[in-house]
Amino acid sequence: MSVNLKGKIDVVGRTDEGQIRDHNEDYISDNPTLGIAVLADGMGGLNAGEVASSMAVHLLMEALTAYRVGDSQLAAELAHSDSELPIEAQVVRKAVENANDAVFHTSQTQPQCKGMGTTIVASLFYNNKISIAHIGDSRVYLFRGGALEQVTKDHSFVQELIDKGLYTKEEARTSDKKNVVTRALGVAPFVEVECHEYETQVGDIYLMCSDGLHDMVPDRDIERAFVELEGNMKELANYLVDLANANGGKDNVSVILTRIEKPYPDEAGGGLFERIANWFE
Repeated sequence: MSVNLKGKIDVVGRTDEGQIRDHNEDYISDNPTLGIAVLADGMGGLNAGEVASSMAVHLLMEALTAYRVGDSQLAAELAHSDSELPIEAQVVRKAVENANDAVFHTSQTQPQCKGMGTTIVASLFYNNKISIAHIGDSRVYLFRGGALEQVTKDHSFVQELIDKGLYTKEEARTSDKKNVVTRALGVAPFVEVECHEYETQVGDIYLMCSDGLHDMVPDRDIERAFVELEGNMKELANYLVDLANANGGKDNVSVILTRIEKPYPDEAGGGLFERIANWFE
């Protein structure tokens, strides 16, 4: 099942250590041709956070790339699954679960990595859809029709308070517990991975970001940046990171922007004309 989304989606990413931290524990990677993007925000003592984030991202990129080029054990592992999720969403979720196993094992066997973990957001684009798997408080937003919407829900202490009606979103933004996550990859032998599939439209822009952005920049200001700069993805990514730093830059800040440029048919059975056209793109 070889896939080629060249020209169908445009992806731009940027990561920055911010204004306070002396090193970057965020890690990002993407492959626009295969429709893959992954972002992680590491945590742990010494440099263990950056070990967790880079390890998780590399494992996910390797697994999802293998799946997209038709050389993967993930689909075989899921052959008898009774999940109601489509196979692509199951693959992304399974890849995250496998990464959790590996990061947790490393944290238990390498003393310098003890207690490390990471948030994760992984997305896979296919058949005019996107599957998103996430753990923690790194987010995905969708900009469509001039409006920004948060797609993922944080796995965090303050989000639980919001869900119970004990906090407003504004109160959560100023809470001293806003960075306490209730789930993280690699800190336990099992973690519940939240995964959903969504329909995409031409012109959609998906924003993946660490909390270094959404803690520093209110959603209304992120939306305003999209309205003003959506025509230049690189400029928009740079502006968002620079805005987080201008507002204090108290944490590492990372963004990945993915814009849907063209519709793309079923990749498994796309027509002959489509496949020939892809050869010349």
